[in-house]
Amino acid sequence: MFFSVVIPLYNKEPYVAKAIQSVLAQTYEDYELIVMDDGSKDDSFSIALKTIEGHEHCHLYRQRNRGVSLARNNGAALSQGDYLCFLDADDWWEPTFLEEMSKLIGEFPDAGIYGTNYTIVNETKHKTRVAPIGVEEGFKKGYINYCQVYSKTLAMPLTSISVAIPRLVFDEMKGFPQGIKLGEDFLLWIHIALKYKVVFLNKPLAYYNQDVDSLHSGTHKKRYDPDAFMTFYFGQFEKDEQENRDLKVLLDRIRVYSLMSFRKQNLYPELVRNEIAKVDFSNVESKYKFYYKAPYWIVNAYCRILQLLSQIKQKLLK
Repeated sequence: MFFSVVIPLYNKEPYVAKAIQSVLAQTYEDYELIVMDDGSKDDSFSIALKTIEGHEHCHLYRQRNRGVSLARNNGAALSQGDYLCFLDADDWWEPTFLEEMSKLIGEFPDAGIYGTNYTIVNETKHKTRVAPIGVEEGFKKGYINYCQVYSKTLAMPLTSISVAIPRLVFDEMKGFPQGIKLGEDFLLWIHIALKYKVVFLNKPLAYYNQDVDSLHSGTHKKRYDPDAFMTFYFGQFEKDEQENRDLKVLLDRIRVYSLMSFRKQNLYPELVRNEIAKVDFSNVESKYKFYYKAPYWIVNAYCRILQLLSQIKQKLLK
């Protein structure tokens, strides 16, 4: 097999059939599909089983609920392809995703990871947009400086649904870090990008579904658990960000952006202070200096006023 596609599955009953069908519809046929059910409590498993029925290159496994990283890693361990692709069970691909990936690998065979652009879908708000990846205007495909590109717009150049990774690289990195619910893929991408070339195809071939009901999300209960939040694991890059200016800028921008929800609610203030203390504020927008340096009661009042003004604006527009 050239590609092994791994779909981690947990309580995605309304969506999983569409995800699987988008893989079965691929124009490139040298692949296998591994669906790893992570102890779903709804009908996800039976729906997946019915959807892959009759397809010999598709396999469905079940593990007790251990999280998305272990589901992906175990799925990868059970697969045989030279390159690994991952698709979340509530997202889907264009029919040419694997075909375009195979061409990209053939043209740039020395990279450690390959990614494509993707479309962000929010049906509730009736909005669909191509992710504003921070590549130069007119960029079509080729090598990118991952940290620079990411830091420009904070739109992820690589996501868990839009990449292909050589198996040797994935195994070297020991797969996705376990125990992290938000941003586990980003930590893996950074480790790869610090050692290998990154290739990007600026064509939207995957669909990222923002409209998932929270009841079917595996992360909503862990959103404010520091042990499951990627930003509190940036210490592993301490030496790298001292030596790599592009990485330092990216991590600082993600720190101030991702920890705003903690700051606004005054959650785990000591942990937040320790992480923000690492930030060089010349790398981020000036507003964040106010958010993190001003007394909490002032920040809280300011945010409440902004929220009130936003509500008034929405009512006036109706």
